[in-house]
Amino acid sequence: MLSRAFSAAMHGIDGYIVGIEADSSAGTPAFAIVGLPDRALGESRDRVRAAIFNSGFAFPAGRLLVNLSPADLRKEGPGFDLAIALALLAIDEQISPAELRGFIALGELALDGSLRPVTGLLPMLLGAKNAGFTSFLIPRGNIDEASLIDGIELYALDSLADAVATLAGNGQRWRKRSRPPELQRDDAAAHGDLADVRGQLASKRALEIAAAGGHNLLFVGPPGCGKTMLARRLPGILPPMTLNEALDVTKIYSIAGVLGSERGIVRVRPFRFPHHTISHVALVGGGTNARPGEISLAHNGVLFLDELPEFSRSTIEVLRQPLEEGIVTIARAAGSFCYPAHFQLVASMNP
Repeated sequence: MLSRAFSAAMHGIDGYIVGIEADSSAGTPAFAIVGLPDRALGESRDRVRAAIFNSGFAFPAGRLLVNLSPADLRKEGPGFDLAIALALLAIDEQISPAELRGFIALGELALDGSLRPVTGLLPMLLGAKNAGFTSFLIPRGNIDEASLIDGIELYALDSLADAVATLAGNGQRWRKRSRPPELQRDDAAAHGDLADVRGQLASKRALEIAAAGGHNLLFVGPPGCGKTMLARRLPGILPPMTLNEALDVTKIYSIAGVLGSERGIVRVRPFRFPHHTISHVALVGGGTNARPGEISLAHNGVLFLDELPEFSRSTIEVLRQPLEEGIVTIARAAGSFCYPAHFQLVASMNP
């Protein structure tokens, strides 16, 4: 018997739908996952089998094949565990196959069947919403992040058993808490208040001009004169982020896995302060599984390069495209990924 479920994945900072087909046929018991899975996803076989057994359900018999489509895009991470488990349960109708097709399922399964949060949930939900899905089964640990999206139904789950109960009509939809229409935050409290600085009139004036016009800035002065202190106060005098800007920053932080314990919207303009020994990949982004780098994490905020001459020439050269175009393009065998990188560059150096 064939069953189908739906999940979501990321390409760059955009989410897209992943169809999950599960098929059972006669033969020697086996379980395979195809569709360009990475190692973490390949290990889902053991996690899903244990989670189904330990949740009190029957694991389907026979030769099991799970296909992730589109098959030409590499899938990564454990976020497909829940959807794979539900597709397997639908094979022998332990859950309704028809009900399952109306949901996007996301979450990592522990061996006892409990659900764990996943990174990158916000862009995946936005991509699924744009594709026409409105109902989502997600881990409870991701609910603050997911509740930023309007016009969707969220079911916050603690376990695989909760997901099965929801599909049977016994789940409770998440009631979203009210959110103020404007982002209320205090960047000065987060990064330091420029009003606390005594003296330094010329430097403070330079910061004000840079903040007003979106200019890049270079501080030149002896050690200990306050270059870093002044740079840290630039985000506090920048205009407040709009809701769309805050959502863009939150998406990037979600993908990078640095959103924080509350997993809510990022309300404060970023201030990134990489060390001069940083590698190209850490600065620009990339890696085997492409992730945003420091320049994308500084999107809509400030990137501060202390002791600029200590950075290698090649590292400084990679800033050319982001500074000119506001994006960074990463080419890998699996495809090209574009990340936003619209930031103000502040650098410092000794005379």
